[in-house]
Amino acid sequence: MTNQQHFDYLLRLGDNTLILGQRLGEWCGHGPILEQDIAITNIALDLIGQARSWLALAGEVEGNGRDEDAIAFLRDNREFRNLLLVEHPNEDFAYTIVRQFLFDSFNYYLHEALIDSSNDQIKAIAQKSLKEVTYHLRYSSEWMIRLGDGTEESHQKMQQALDDLWMYAEEALLPDEIDQAAHAAGIGPDLAALRPLVEAKRKAIITEATLIIPENEYPQQGGKQGMHTEALGYILAELQWMQRAYPGAEW
Repeated sequence: MTNQQHFDYLLRLGDNTLILGQRLGEWCGHGPILEQDIAITNIALDLIGQARSWLALAGEVEGNGRDEDAIAFLRDNREFRNLLLVEHPNEDFAYTIVRQFLFDSFNYYLHEALIDSSNDQIKAIAQKSLKEVTYHLRYSSEWMIRLGDGTEESHQKMQQALDDLWMYAEEALLPDEIDQAAHAAGIGPDLAALRPLVEAKRKAIITEATLIIPENEYPQQGGKQGMHTEALGYILAELQWMQRAYPGAEW
């Protein structure tokens, strides 16, 4: 595995949590009820904390003197390696929960596998994050069931969100040369081995939520290679504006 592939692999881990954390942070003060406003904001903080760990390690591997702040705030959208799923707009609470569940159902099994990484730093970050990731999956799974098997209106909204977001769910499980190199080097898992675990979890929760799994004839991908939707540009405009407006500013 080349140093660049190692760096890109860590960017994927960090960018997924950074961008999803930023998305969830948009709910702060706007949640449907106070308890869920706080819960979603706390999940956002968990994800940002994980992003700091992954991006700090990425900076060490890169060896160009960039810390996690420089990597987060001073890259353009084509340099980000997050899944397309996590940059999708919140839309409403149904979309937010479905997006969260589709990501969590992958991220949980990913972290379980990363605990066995041959890289001690990756292993340590995964071990530290797993408790949070486990809670995230439990939270999104419970809300999938509660809203999917709830009122006629909540069921309809959840099914619509699932229909719209399902095309983005596959990308996490589609390996490319970087995923294969990470697995060959022992630092990352075999995505083919994760697939049955992720698919079984998704099927079980979606079925219990009385929702229908959509057809997925045209899975969308490209985020891991730096090809994104226009939504990422809006996220970065908000995320990076302070650093862009006042370069190098410190408190």
